[in-house]
Amino acid sequence: MPFLTSPVLPEGTLSRRPQPEIPAGAGLLLRPWRAGDAPAVHAAFQDPTLNQWHARSCDSPEEAAGWIENWHAQWARETDAQWAVVHADTGELRGRAALREIQLRDGVAEVAYWTVARARGQGVARHATDALVRWAFQDIGFNRLELMHATANEASCRVAAKAGFAVEGTLRRAVLHPDGWHDMHLHARLRGD
Repeated sequence: MPFLTSPVLPEGTLSRRPQPEIPAGAGLLLRPWRAGDAPAVHAAFQDPTLNQWHARSCDSPEEAAGWIENWHAQWARETDAQWAVVHADTGELRGRAALREIQLRDGVAEVAYWTVARARGQGVARHATDALVRWAFQDIGFNRLELMHATANEASCRVAAKAGFAVEGTLRRAVLHPDGWHDMHLHARLRGD
């Protein structure tokens, strides 16, 4: 059955180009993940606060290396786009920024982020999110970006609000974490907001 509308973003919008580096504020840079980042990813996931809000653990640098390989494959498949958030001068890992659940036909993706423990409270997630949103709307042409977080994750809610994502509602018992079911806030931004 044919669609009555054209895709917002045609197939190949991402995969036909190399994944870019994206400058962000506060001396940060979003860059594609490298194989050498695996030990830093593993170290980040040893942090109890990071584990509190994620449903995955990372048991070894080898497992993290597998994630990085998969993140590159996801870019090629145009399903997810993952960046390391690093200090622009030193290259030190500060966090991760991503577009997940990409739907090119509808021009929709979910923004996700985390920060390493030593970078929290420094605006890393907000600056990375601002840069990613600018790139997604202005350079690529996405129509809608969503952002979800556990309602109990007040820090993530502050990041979403500062990055201009309006709260659209609460998804009840939407994600199972190690400590049980979490209600999730759904935030969104539209191109032109």
